[in-house]
Amino acid sequence: MPSFLTDRSRNAAAFAVLGGAQVTLVAAIALLTVPLPAIQRQFGLDQGELALLTSAYGLSFGGLLLLGGGLAGRWGAREVFLGGTALLALASAAGGLAGDHAVLLAARFAQGAGAAMAAPAALALVTRLRPDAGERERALAVWGTLSVTGAVAGSLLSGLVAAVASWRWSFLLPAVAGVAVVAAGVVLLPPVPRTTARLDVPGALLATAGLVAIAYGLLEGATAVAVTGLLLTAGFVVLQARTTRPLLPLGLVAHRRRGAALLVVFVTAAASAAVTFLLSLYLQQGRGLSPISTSLAFLPFLLVVVMGPVSGRLLRRFGVRRVLVAGLVLAAVSMALLGDVATGGSVLAGLLVFPVASGLAFSGATVAALDGVPGEDAGAAGGLVNTAMEVGPTVGLAVLVALATARADHVAAGGVRAMTEGYGFALTAMVPVFLLAAATVAVAFAPTAVTRTHSLRTRSGR
Repeated sequence: MPSFLTDRSRNAAAFAVLGGAQVTLVAAIALLTVPLPAIQRQFGLDQGELALLTSAYGLSFGGLLLLGGGLAGRWGAREVFLGGTALLALASAAGGLAGDHAVLLAARFAQGAGAAMAAPAALALVTRLRPDAGERERALAVWGTLSVTGAVAGSLLSGLVAAVASWRWSFLLPAVAGVAVVAAGVVLLPPVPRTTARLDVPGALLATAGLVAIAYGLLEGATAVAVTGLLLTAGFVVLQARTTRPLLPLGLVAHRRRGAALLVVFVTAAASAAVTFLLSLYLQQGRGLSPISTSLAFLPFLLVVVMGPVSGRLLRRFGVRRVLVAGLVLAAVSMALLGDVATGGSVLAGLLVFPVASGLAFSGATVAALDGVPGEDAGAAGGLVNTAMEVGPTVGLAVLVALATARADHVAAGGVRAMTEGYGFALTAMVPVFLLAAATVAVAFAPTAVTRTHSLRTRSGR
């Protein structure tokens, strides 16, 4: 590491590298959204091939995350992070230079595999860089907003790429960012002790196959595939309960507060994907906006960038429980505002409220999900958080699109009016979901009798 850097500045630079990688991993998903029609025309793809190309990154990313967390513990978080980021960069370059559809699809799957290695390893490194509890909480609060930041950055760049350059830059931009992250990471990132336990390969295969089957079944409407995925996932849970060194220690999920925090990540990520997807269609189909104008309409989402530091201060002052409940209630309000797309009058207000709400929710949930996790389980816990972050949009989007379609089919007017009402109905359906999540958090994070007694003794000086 450079000798002229102090420990504090070195850690800050290392955190910036990890944060830049996290933003890139998520932005790479959204970068392909707007240029899809150009790709479809060039390679002559049908709708099924285009849908698979769109979802390939998320399928491999979500399906391999738990394996990535296990590898981070077994091979070292620094090494797995650098290897995963390098794989992402190489796959992105291959996609940008692809001469046919098969290479493009393979590159998309490989991008997701690299991201699945890098994401949980990065989170494990963050906890290593911030051993002090207070500093770690502030860092995780910022980290919780980076995925939304990446999604916003990807959406904005997606429109710009479609307007001024070839679709190939949707792949080449993550390649350039990945190379920069690896170069800086080799210098700045500290080594992390490895575990000596054998990697649970059967568990990794079951988890990957189950998550990929569930995601693919929901995206493609293949019920049998989704059911098979559920059965494989159930088999994974049984195996984890019986093995001595599981890929996913079930205690991480069974913990009351951590389970509630993962639910918050899942629901908020699902809503973020639904808002971006449904409103992008509404603005282009219902309002007639161009791709670049549609991307610019999401500029209010940049508010989430400032929510990391703000959430950190609020968490220290009010605690995780109050911040999470406030964020979830605000998210419910934003869904009610966005659900009124038929009139269009409250869409801007909803776009302003939602990034504030999601920033509070993601920050508080990330802190809670990693609170008290032993060092040897940091990779697995990071994999869980990222799995909830990636599976949430897949499941949530499939359900909400089905709701929107069903509602549109029952609107007599048909056409754009039916489509708009369908989108509004789907977004409004998230209101009770967020309120239920807020109630779950309020109960799960309620102080126990032991906690209250300890607090009273501390205040009285006993």
